[in-house]
Amino acid sequence: MHRVLLLGAGKIGRAISAYLSAAGDYEVTACDVSDSNLASLKGLARVRAQKLDVSSESALAGAMKDQQAVISALPYQFNKHVIPATLAAGVSYFDLTEDVAHTEAVRSAAVKAKPGQVFMPQCGLAPGFVGIAAHHLAKQFDKLDEIKLRVGALPQHPANCLKYALTWSTDGLINEYGQPCKAIVNGRLLTDIIPLEGYERFGLEGVEYEAFNTSGGVGDLCDTYAGRVRNLDYKTMRYPGHRDLIAFLMNDLQMNGDRETLKRIFERAIPTTEQDVVIVWCLVRGWKDGKYAQATDVRKIYAGDFLGTHSTAIQITTAAGVLAA
Repeated sequence: MHRVLLLGAGKIGRAISAYLSAAGDYEVTACDVSDSNLASLKGLARVRAQKLDVSSESALAGAMKDQQAVISALPYQFNKHVIPATLAAGVSYFDLTEDVAHTEAVRSAAVKAKPGQVFMPQCGLAPGFVGIAAHHLAKQFDKLDEIKLRVGALPQHPANCLKYALTWSTDGLINEYGQPCKAIVNGRLLTDIIPLEGYERFGLEGVEYEAFNTSGGVGDLCDTYAGRVRNLDYKTMRYPGHRDLIAFLMNDLQMNGDRETLKRIFERAIPTTEQDVVIVWCLVRGWKDGKYAQATDVRKIYAGDFLGTHSTAIQITTAAGVLAA
Protein backbone atom coordinates (compact mmCIF):
# COMPACT_ATOMS: atom_id res chain seq x y z
CA MET A 1 0.00 0.00 0.00
CA HIS A 2 1.18 3.49 -0.86
CA ARG A 3 0.63 6.00 1.95
CA VAL A 4 -0.55 9.44 0.83
CA LEU A 5 -1.29 12.54 2.87
CA LEU A 6 -3.90 14.65 1.09
CA LEU A 7 -4.21 18.23 2.30
CA GLY A 8 -7.55 19.80 1.43
CA ALA A 9 -10.82 17.90 1.12
CA GLY A 10 -12.83 20.42 -0.88
CA LYS A 11 -14.17 19.85 -4.38
CA ILE A 12 -10.90 18.64 -5.88
CA GLY A 13 -9.61 16.95 -2.73
CA ARG A 14 -12.78 14.86 -2.46
CA ALA A 15 -12.33 13.68 -6.03
CA ILE A 16 -8.68 12.77 -5.46
CA SER A 17 -9.68 10.79 -2.35
CA ALA A 18 -12.40 8.93 -4.23
CA TYR A 19 -10.15 8.05 -7.17
CA LEU A 20 -7.29 6.85 -4.95
CA SER A 21 -9.80 4.80 -2.97
CA ALA A 22 -11.07 3.21 -6.18
CA ALA A 23 -7.51 2.36 -7.26
CA GLY A 24 -7.26 -0.03 -4.32
CA ASP A 25 -3.56 0.27 -3.50
CA TYR A 26 -3.45 3.58 -1.62
CA GLU A 27 -3.99 4.44 2.03
CA VAL A 28 -5.06 8.07 2.16
CA THR A 29 -5.10 10.41 5.14
CA ALA A 30 -7.25 13.34 4.01
CA CYS A 31 -6.96 16.50 6.09
CA ASP A 32 -9.04 19.66 6.26
CA VAL A 33 -10.18 22.25 8.79
CA SER A 34 -13.81 21.91 7.68
CA ASP A 35 -15.97 19.29 9.39
CA SER A 36 -18.38 19.21 6.46
CA ASN A 37 -15.56 18.59 3.98
CA LEU A 38 -14.25 15.74 6.11
CA ALA A 39 -17.75 14.28 6.50
CA SER A 40 -18.05 14.10 2.71
CA LEU A 41 -15.31 11.44 2.70
CA LYS A 42 -17.37 9.00 4.75
CA GLY A 43 -17.63 5.57 3.16
CA LEU A 44 -14.49 5.78 1.03
CA ALA A 45 -12.39 2.66 1.51
CA ARG A 46 -8.85 3.19 2.85
CA VAL A 47 -9.46 6.92 3.32
CA ARG A 48 -9.08 8.31 6.84
CA ALA A 49 -10.37 11.81 7.56
CA GLN A 50 -8.36 14.00 9.92
CA LYS A 51 -8.95 17.55 11.06
CA LEU A 52 -5.81 19.60 10.58
CA ASP A 53 -4.80 23.25 10.45
CA VAL A 54 -1.75 23.42 8.17
CA SER A 55 -0.63 26.67 9.79
CA SER A 56 0.32 24.59 12.86
CA GLU A 57 3.90 23.54 12.17
CA SER A 58 3.92 20.74 14.75
CA ALA A 59 0.55 19.32 13.67
CA LEU A 60 1.60 19.35 10.03
CA ALA A 61 4.90 17.62 10.81
CA GLY A 62 3.04 14.96 12.79
CA ALA A 63 0.62 14.32 9.95
CA MET A 64 3.51 13.77 7.53
CA LYS A 65 5.15 11.10 9.67
CA ASP A 66 5.32 7.73 7.85
CA GLN A 67 3.78 9.18 4.68
CA GLN A 68 5.32 8.57 1.25
CA ALA A 69 3.77 11.51 -0.59
CA VAL A 70 1.91 14.73 0.11
CA ILE A 71 -0.70 16.04 -2.31
CA SER A 72 -1.77 19.61 -1.66
CA ALA A 73 -5.27 20.40 -2.87
CA LEU A 74 -5.34 23.52 -0.72
CA PRO A 75 -5.94 27.08 -1.89
CA TYR A 76 -2.58 28.27 -3.20
CA GLN A 77 -1.79 30.62 -0.31
CA PHE A 78 -1.60 27.76 2.22
CA ASN A 79 1.20 25.98 0.38
CA LYS A 80 3.69 28.34 2.03
CA HIS A 81 3.21 26.23 5.18
CA VAL A 82 3.29 22.89 3.39
CA ILE A 83 6.41 23.27 1.21
CA PRO A 84 9.02 23.65 4.01
CA ALA A 85 7.32 21.01 6.16
CA THR A 86 7.42 18.53 3.29
CA LEU A 87 11.10 19.26 2.65
CA ALA A 88 11.94 18.70 6.33
CA ALA A 89 9.93 15.45 6.44
CA GLY A 90 11.68 14.01 3.38
CA VAL A 91 8.33 13.28 1.73
CA SER A 92 7.58 13.80 -1.96
CA TYR A 93 5.33 16.76 -2.79
CA PHE A 94 2.67 17.35 -5.45
CA ASP A 95 0.30 20.29 -5.85
CA LEU A 96 -2.21 21.87 -8.21
CA THR A 97 -1.22 25.50 -7.80
CA GLU A 98 -1.40 28.08 -10.56
CA ASP A 99 0.35 30.70 -8.43
CA VAL A 100 3.73 31.66 -9.85
CA ALA A 101 5.33 32.74 -6.55
CA HIS A 102 4.46 29.48 -4.81
CA THR A 103 5.76 27.49 -7.76
CA GLU A 104 9.09 29.30 -7.39
CA ALA A 105 9.09 28.32 -3.70
CA VAL A 106 8.66 24.69 -4.75
CA ARG A 107 11.53 25.06 -7.22
CA SER A 108 13.77 26.38 -4.43
CA ALA A 109 12.79 23.50 -2.14
CA ALA A 110 13.48 20.93 -4.85
CA VAL A 111 17.14 22.01 -4.99
CA LYS A 112 17.47 20.98 -1.33
CA ALA A 113 15.49 17.74 -1.64
CA LYS A 114 16.82 14.47 -0.26
CA PRO A 115 17.69 11.63 -2.67
CA GLY A 116 14.46 10.12 -3.99
CA GLN A 117 12.35 13.05 -2.76
CA VAL A 118 10.30 14.60 -5.57
CA PHE A 119 8.82 18.10 -5.75
CA MET A 120 6.27 18.41 -8.54
CA PRO A 121 4.00 21.49 -8.60
CA GLN A 122 1.40 22.45 -11.21
CA CYS A 123 -0.11 18.96 -11.57
CA GLY A 124 -3.73 19.91 -12.26
CA LEU A 125 -5.55 20.94 -15.43
CA ALA A 126 -3.87 24.27 -16.19
CA PRO A 127 -1.10 24.21 -15.32
CA GLY A 128 -0.76 20.47 -15.74
CA PHE A 129 -2.57 18.51 -18.40
CA VAL A 130 -2.65 21.39 -20.89
CA GLY A 131 1.15 21.52 -20.83
CA ILE A 132 1.37 17.77 -21.46
CA ALA A 133 -0.98 18.11 -24.44
CA ALA A 134 1.01 21.03 -25.86
CA HIS A 135 4.31 19.19 -25.46
CA HIS A 136 2.86 16.12 -27.20
CA LEU A 137 1.91 18.26 -30.20
CA ALA A 138 5.18 20.18 -30.22
CA LYS A 139 7.24 16.99 -30.46
CA GLN A 140 5.73 16.36 -33.89
CA PHE A 141 7.51 19.39 -35.41
CA ASP A 142 11.06 19.83 -36.66
CA LYS A 143 10.97 23.56 -35.86
CA LEU A 144 8.37 25.49 -33.85
CA ASP A 145 6.71 28.81 -34.64
CA GLU A 146 3.92 29.26 -32.08
CA ILE A 147 2.01 27.47 -29.33
CA LYS A 148 -1.45 28.63 -28.26
CA LEU A 149 -3.22 27.22 -25.19
CA ARG A 150 -6.86 27.95 -24.36
CA VAL A 151 -8.69 26.38 -21.40
CA GLY A 152 -12.13 27.02 -19.94
CA ALA A 153 -13.99 25.53 -16.97
CA LEU A 154 -17.57 26.59 -17.66
CA PRO A 155 -21.18 25.88 -16.75
CA GLN A 156 -22.98 23.90 -19.42
CA HIS A 157 -26.02 26.16 -19.03
CA PRO A 158 -24.97 29.72 -18.07
CA ALA A 159 -27.76 31.71 -16.45
CA ASN A 160 -26.33 34.98 -15.10
CA CYS A 161 -24.63 38.09 -16.48
CA LEU A 162 -21.17 36.65 -15.85
CA LYS A 163 -22.23 33.47 -17.67
CA TYR A 164 -20.27 31.61 -15.03
CA ALA A 165 -20.57 29.27 -12.05
CA LEU A 166 -18.10 28.47 -9.28
CA THR A 167 -16.60 25.03 -9.83
CA TRP A 168 -13.19 25.28 -8.10
CA SER A 169 -11.20 27.44 -5.68
CA THR A 170 -12.50 31.01 -5.53
CA ASP A 171 -9.09 32.15 -4.28
CA GLY A 172 -7.43 30.55 -7.29
CA LEU A 173 -9.97 32.06 -9.67
CA ILE A 174 -9.40 35.60 -8.41
CA ASN A 175 -5.64 35.06 -8.34
CA GLU A 176 -5.48 34.12 -12.01
CA TYR A 177 -7.51 37.22 -12.90
CA GLY A 178 -5.24 39.53 -10.91
CA GLN A 179 -1.61 38.43 -11.25
CA PRO A 180 0.88 39.15 -14.07
CA CYS A 181 1.11 36.52 -16.80
CA LYS A 182 3.99 34.84 -18.62
CA ALA A 183 4.26 34.50 -22.40
CA ILE A 184 6.79 34.35 -25.20
CA VAL A 185 6.23 37.20 -27.67
CA ASN A 186 8.36 37.48 -30.81
CA GLY A 187 10.98 35.28 -29.19
CA ARG A 188 11.13 37.24 -25.92
CA LEU A 189 10.16 35.68 -22.59
CA LEU A 190 7.90 38.17 -20.81
CA THR A 191 6.77 37.83 -17.19
CA ASP A 192 4.68 40.99 -16.86
CA ILE A 193 1.84 40.43 -19.34
CA ILE A 194 -1.29 42.21 -18.07
CA PRO A 195 -4.11 39.88 -16.97
CA LEU A 196 -7.54 40.25 -18.63
CA GLU A 197 -5.88 41.76 -21.73
CA GLY A 198 -5.07 40.03 -25.04
CA TYR A 199 -8.78 39.70 -25.78
CA GLU A 200 -9.99 37.45 -28.59
CA ARG A 201 -13.22 35.76 -29.69
CA PHE A 202 -13.68 32.53 -31.60
CA GLY A 203 -16.19 29.79 -32.28
CA LEU A 204 -15.89 26.11 -31.46
CA GLU A 205 -18.47 23.53 -32.53
CA GLY A 206 -21.10 26.23 -33.02
CA VAL A 207 -20.55 27.97 -29.66
CA GLU A 208 -18.88 31.38 -29.36
CA TYR A 209 -16.24 31.98 -26.69
CA GLU A 210 -13.92 34.75 -25.59
CA ALA A 211 -10.38 34.30 -24.31
CA PHE A 212 -7.98 36.58 -22.44
CA ASN A 213 -4.73 36.54 -20.48
CA THR A 214 -4.78 34.93 -17.05
CA SER A 215 -1.94 34.06 -14.72
CA GLY A 216 -0.36 30.70 -14.01
CA GLY A 217 -2.05 28.38 -16.48
CA VAL A 218 0.98 28.21 -18.76
CA GLY A 219 3.03 26.66 -15.96
CA ASP A 220 6.72 26.42 -16.84
CA LEU A 221 6.19 25.96 -20.58
CA CYS A 222 7.62 29.41 -21.29
CA ASP A 223 10.86 28.42 -19.57
CA THR A 224 10.88 25.05 -21.34
CA TYR A 225 10.38 26.53 -24.82
CA ALA A 226 12.32 29.79 -24.47
CA GLY A 227 14.59 30.11 -27.49
CA ARG A 228 12.66 27.41 -29.36
CA VAL A 229 9.38 29.12 -30.27
CA ARG A 230 8.47 32.59 -31.56
CA ASN A 231 5.15 32.95 -29.71
CA LEU A 232 3.64 31.01 -26.80
CA ASP A 233 0.65 32.11 -24.77
CA TYR A 234 -2.08 30.83 -22.48
CA LYS A 235 -5.57 32.32 -22.18
CA THR A 236 -8.70 31.45 -20.24
CA MET A 237 -11.91 30.76 -22.15
CA ARG A 238 -15.26 32.18 -21.07
CA TYR A 239 -18.62 32.88 -22.66
CA PRO A 240 -18.66 36.38 -24.25
CA GLY A 241 -19.23 39.26 -21.83
CA HIS A 242 -17.50 37.71 -18.81
CA ARG A 243 -14.16 39.47 -19.24
CA ASP A 244 -15.60 43.00 -19.31
CA LEU A 245 -17.51 42.47 -16.07
CA ILE A 246 -14.48 40.96 -14.33
CA ALA A 247 -12.30 43.85 -15.54
CA PHE A 248 -14.86 46.30 -14.10
CA LEU A 249 -14.68 44.56 -10.72
CA MET A 250 -10.93 43.98 -10.60
CA ASN A 251 -9.74 47.25 -12.13
CA ASP A 252 -12.41 49.97 -12.08
CA LEU A 253 -13.68 49.04 -8.60
CA GLN A 254 -10.10 48.18 -7.52
CA MET A 255 -11.11 44.84 -6.03
CA ASN A 256 -7.86 43.25 -7.07
CA GLY A 257 -6.59 45.02 -3.97
CA ASP A 258 -9.46 43.75 -1.80
CA ARG A 259 -9.73 40.12 -2.78
CA GLU A 260 -11.42 38.96 0.42
CA THR A 261 -14.39 41.24 -0.30
CA LEU A 262 -14.55 40.05 -3.90
CA LYS A 263 -14.40 36.43 -2.71
CA ARG A 264 -17.35 37.02 -0.36
CA ILE A 265 -19.35 38.60 -3.19
CA PHE A 266 -18.58 35.75 -5.58
CA GLU A 267 -19.42 33.01 -3.09
CA ARG A 268 -22.63 34.74 -2.06
CA ALA A 269 -23.91 35.61 -5.53
CA ILE A 270 -22.44 33.17 -8.07
CA PRO A 271 -23.95 29.68 -7.94
CA THR A 272 -22.02 26.44 -7.92
CA THR A 273 -22.94 23.73 -10.40
CA GLU A 274 -22.35 20.05 -11.00
CA GLN A 275 -23.29 20.48 -14.68
CA ASP A 276 -20.02 21.84 -15.99
CA VAL A 277 -17.78 21.36 -18.99
CA VAL A 278 -14.02 21.73 -19.34
CA ILE A 279 -12.66 22.75 -22.74
CA VAL A 280 -9.01 22.28 -23.65
CA TRP A 281 -7.80 23.78 -26.94
CA CYS A 282 -4.14 23.53 -27.95
CA LEU A 283 -2.66 24.67 -31.25
CA VAL A 284 0.94 24.32 -32.41
CA ARG A 285 2.36 25.71 -35.65
CA GLY A 286 5.76 25.09 -37.14
CA TRP A 287 7.67 23.26 -39.82
CA LYS A 288 7.45 19.55 -40.59
CA ASP A 289 9.44 17.99 -43.42
CA GLY A 290 10.16 21.46 -44.80
CA LYS A 291 6.51 22.57 -44.83
CA TYR A 292 4.68 25.01 -42.55
CA ALA A 293 1.97 23.05 -40.71
CA GLN A 294 -0.26 23.11 -37.67
CA ALA A 295 -1.69 20.53 -35.27
CA THR A 296 -4.49 20.93 -32.73
CA ASP A 297 -5.78 19.01 -29.74
CA VAL A 298 -9.34 19.96 -28.76
CA ARG A 299 -11.21 18.21 -25.95
CA LYS A 300 -14.49 18.71 -24.14
CA ILE A 301 -14.92 16.90 -20.84
CA TYR A 302 -18.34 16.82 -19.21
CA ALA A 303 -19.49 16.03 -15.69
CA GLY A 304 -20.40 12.38 -15.21
CA ASP A 305 -19.51 9.11 -13.52
CA PHE A 306 -15.78 8.49 -13.23
CA LEU A 307 -14.29 5.48 -11.42
CA GLY A 308 -17.64 4.84 -9.78
CA THR A 309 -18.05 8.39 -8.47
CA HIS A 310 -20.23 11.16 -9.89
CA SER A 311 -17.79 13.96 -10.60
CA THR A 312 -17.81 17.38 -12.15
CA ALA A 313 -15.68 18.01 -15.21
CA ILE A 314 -13.26 20.17 -13.23
CA GLN A 315 -12.87 17.43 -10.61
CA ILE A 316 -12.12 14.82 -13.27
CA THR A 317 -9.61 16.90 -15.21
CA THR A 318 -7.80 18.42 -12.23
CA ALA A 319 -7.58 15.23 -10.18
CA ALA A 320 -6.54 13.17 -13.20
CA GLY A 321 -3.55 15.44 -13.72
CA VAL A 322 -2.09 14.96 -10.25
CA LEU A 323 -2.91 11.24 -10.15
CA ALA A 324 -1.09 10.72 -13.44
CA ALA A 325 1.95 12.39 -11.87
